[in-house]
This record gives sequence, C-alpha cells and structure tokens, in this order.
Amino acid sequence: MGLSDGKVSAAIAVSDMDRAVEFYEGKLGLTPSGGEEVDGGRTYACGGGSSVHVFPSPAAHGTGATVAGWQVDDVEGTIGDLLARGVTPEHYDDGPIATDEKGVARIGDFVGAWVKDPDGNVLSIGNG
Repeated sequence: MGLSDGKVSAAIAVSDMDRAVEFYEGKLGLTPSGGEEVDGGRTYACGGGSSVHVFPSPAAHGTGATVAGWQVDDVEGTIGDLLARGVTPEHYDDGPIATDEKGVARIGDFVGAWVKDPDGNVLSIGNG
C-alpha cells in the first residue's frame, strides 16, 4: 500500500488551545470527536472520514500557508454562515486570486474562500 492509497488528515499547530477551541468549535462550528488527547489537542471529524487535529505547539504555527481545506457544495452559503459567526474571510486582489466583497474567489469552475485561525493558519473552503 502506497501513500496514495492512504487516508489523509490535517494537523494544525496552534499557540493557545483555549483560543483555538473557541475558534474551531465556536466560530467554525466543528464538534470534537473525543476529549482532550495525549498531545493536549483535539480532533474534529469531518466529511468522508476525514478529520482535522488541532494541537498546541510552542513554535510551529501561523506560517501564512494554507494548512487545511474543506470541500463543500455551497461555498457562498458556508461563507455566509461563517460571517454570521464572526469569522472574517481573507481578501486577495493580487495575482490569479481575486476575491469579491464577501471574500469569495472564482477561478474557472473553482469557487473558494480562505479564513485564518487566531494563529494565522490559513484554512480554505472550496467546491473541489
């Protein structure tokens, strides 16, 4: 079995677990799949057997790169829900990615948006 046959899950390093829990559960609406784990983090089950594990790390967080992405059927509806929860999408106007006033980009058939967690980790929401 090679890596291309394995299931992939995202792991996101954060500096403050209490603040991360408030964001991932309170703002994004994720539900932990268990209690606190051995590393002090939490795992959130997502669609299709995927998951996101958020864990405390003193240095490895906030790189500014996209660290996890969700594929959803309705990007604009999802962003609307996140806006209502107080999440602010990123706005880009340079290069091939240009977002509208709601933070949504359209690149060919792709529709997507990006948000940052409190540590500056970039999370994407897209249609595929």
